[in-house]
Amino acid sequence: MKKSVFISTEYITLGQLLKEEDVVSSGGQAKWYLKEHQVMLNDEPENRRGKKLYDGDNVEVMDVGLFFIRKK
Repeated sequence: MKKSVFISTEYITLGQLLKEEDVVSSGGQAKWYLKEHQVMLNDEPENRRGKKLYDGDNVEVMDVGLFFIRKK
């Protein structure tokens, strides 16, 4: 699945993205999820739930989909 995620602020954290897209249901689950599953930010591995995602970033969550961060 490929999906654009529109943000109205300067950035969104990786944990917030995972919650918003229903990959996890809480921040605590995001921490665990990132330890157990591969997530790529702009083709580089990322496992920090507090990592800030900005307009133009691409996040690939393995077995879930590809998310494009876009500013409203």
